[in-house]
Amino acid sequence: MSVSIRRLTTSDPEFQAKLDRLLVFDDSTDESVERAVAEIIADVRQRGDDAVLDCTRRFDQLAAASMPALELPKAELAQAFAALDAERRQALEIAAARIRSYHEHQKADSWEYQDAEGMRLGQKVTPLDRVGLYVPGGKASYPSSVLMNAIPAKVAGVGELIMVVPTPRGEKNQLVLAAAHLAGVDRVFTIGGAQAVAALAYGTETIPQVDKIVGPGNAYVACAKRRVFGVVGIDMVAGPSEVLVIADGTTNPDWVAMDLFAQAEHDEMAQSILLCPDADFIDRVVQSINRLLPAMSRRETIAVSLSSRGALIQVADLDEACAVANRIAPEHLELSVQEARQLVEKIRHAGAIFIGPHTSESIGDYCAGPDHVLPTSRSARFSSPLGVYDFQKRSSLIEVPAAAAAKLGPVASVLARGEGLTAHARAAELRYED
Repeated sequence: MSVSIRRLTTSDPEFQAKLDRLLVFDDSTDESVERAVAEIIADVRQRGDDAVLDCTRRFDQLAAASMPALELPKAELAQAFAALDAERRQALEIAAARIRSYHEHQKADSWEYQDAEGMRLGQKVTPLDRVGLYVPGGKASYPSSVLMNAIPAKVAGVGELIMVVPTPRGEKNQLVLAAAHLAGVDRVFTIGGAQAVAALAYGTETIPQVDKIVGPGNAYVACAKRRVFGVVGIDMVAGPSEVLVIADGTTNPDWVAMDLFAQAEHDEMAQSILLCPDADFIDRVVQSINRLLPAMSRRETIAVSLSSRGALIQVADLDEACAVANRIAPEHLELSVQEARQLVEKIRHAGAIFIGPHTSESIGDYCAGPDHVLPTSRSARFSSPLGVYDFQKRSSLIEVPAAAAAKLGPVASVLARGEGLTAHARAAELRYED
């Protein structure tokens, strides 16, 4: 089984145009999806629990007499964890401990200071009261996503974490439930789709309204998250997964090929790109791709992904590789070079940077510690990985004593009157005229 993966070179006068075409991803939602999601959200807002129950029967073939019947008791989560074999339990526990330890370093604290005018200024950091976590269900179940979304929320001090996970035809993923127990999820409802997003965003008779919704989902879930943004916060609307590997030609080509596979197996729209100054090494990677692909369980998906959106790009040198990487702004960036640390400072845009040839992106996905919820579709130019800061909000603190009001009040008055806002000006003036 061989793959036809495009070869590009930066010396080609048309390279930038070709790269731009390669990076294009149409994230517009099909009109039928938009229409269906709008109808579901409106129905949930109007009929609450009954609408969610109807959708769950229609889409998940799961009938329940009432919404409380779709809530899993905490004892069932604990039982799922207890029933794990020792190897899986240990893997979950190690991953959870590492994720928690890393995110503890992100926690922000409130602060204050007193300035020369005697004003006390500062920032009050407060965790969100309630967060909704969407977890895909059925065959596409990811316990790692539970840990990566729930643990930062808990470290931040979120008061209540409500997880929704569809269970088509009653099919429950025990590893997902075990991860929810380990991460400290407070409530779990076996619902999914746009109806679950709407229930979290607006609340129903059974499900309380949350402040923010996080977690991955299909096109209907992504569309629903976009529509409810503003009523609640959301983490991001993610596109297909991406990896960009910068190699200097010294890494085992099998390692590089497998790292390209690791992203390509997610989705036919996933993107795997290699940047390397060594044409002979690129040839060896191609040989590894064709030799290793037949053994992959998702080889058809990998083949489509690599042939439709993948690329092997020859660059002039590693400095140019970094410049191209910054233009691409990938979700995952692997620096598979001998002196990887020297390149880190040259990278400005990447969701996560994997430093050195032994640092596989897979370890980052599951157990290194940093969050695997990362910006895609070039949004690493302006956004960051999910973290504790996403579950905290900040309030400004301003305390003005009489002397400072007398000194700064005239400044506020002049600026307010300059904007034609008389009441603003008088509110400041009254405090130093008395």
